[in-house]
Amino acid sequence: MAATVLPPLPPQFKSIQHHLRTAQELDKREPVVAYYCRLYAMQTGMKIDSKTPECRKFLSKLMDQLEAMKKQFGDNEAITQDIVGSAHVENYALKMFLYADNEDRAGQFHKNMIKSFYTASLLIDVLTVFGELSEENAQHRKYARWKAAYIHNCLKNGETPQPGPIGMEGESFADAERDEAGSSSVPSGTTQPTSSSTHEANNTPTSNFTGIHIPPGAHAPANTPAEVPHNTGVTSNTIQPAPQNIPLVDPSLYSAQSTGEVRLTPEDFARAQKYCKYAGSALQYEDVSTAVQNLQKALKLLTTGRE
Repeated sequence: MAATVLPPLPPQFKSIQHHLRTAQELDKREPVVAYYCRLYAMQTGMKIDSKTPECRKFLSKLMDQLEAMKKQFGDNEAITQDIVGSAHVENYALKMFLYADNEDRAGQFHKNMIKSFYTASLLIDVLTVFGELSEENAQHRKYARWKAAYIHNCLKNGETPQPGPIGMEGESFADAERDEAGSSSVPSGTTQPTSSSTHEANNTPTSNFTGIHIPPGAHAPANTPAEVPHNTGVTSNTIQPAPQNIPLVDPSLYSAQSTGEVRLTPEDFARAQKYCKYAGSALQYEDVSTAVQNLQKALKLLTTGRE
């Protein structure tokens, strides 16, 4: 990416500082996602304040970064086509979420999984550049942000978090955000969790977690999105691909043939294309289940005219 240096962040733009930091962290390994993080920051900043001199200067430099990235990756469909870009960002956000959820359900509480939860919530924010969030993504964002806050606060206080979905009251991510402001990782200052047997009942949030459907962590893609810290003693050959549950293929689709009576509208073709793009993006993350499901949807739509 072009080395356009941004001026100091105006106080008015505090709400987008973590999206910009995420863009910096993803510049090398996920430039497409980094591009859309900056685009989200740009659009949000314009809505907040585009008139004061310091804000206009900042937005102008941010626009220069976006233009440089667009030239650099101009032949990438994920940059030039919203459908592909949306699928790419959504799949990466889900990958982050499922990695963290997998670790959480296994009782593996550490900085990397907290950061993955929080980053997933930021990337779901970014999806709003493509339109209104689906109800499922809005729920995932709420849960991921709450989980990051809850686990961070537990570890900071020397308590053992309760794994899995349990409740969503009384947690704020303010402390973790303050920690991140002085560090490239979220959050700093956490302590190692103690044995789960030391968890006291009064540390558990009071409300039952019933309003949000969270996919089981076992469906996380084989490779985790967050970087494993180098000095943990964990070597790369100890990370094995997670088993995946492959959905059954509808037998009728094996012999599916389009009949002359099926009339597909332009909207049908657009939806079929979207499913194929989602499938292709899912395969980038070795998510066979999602790829199969979307390909089946596309085939059924094209051969029957119905979803």
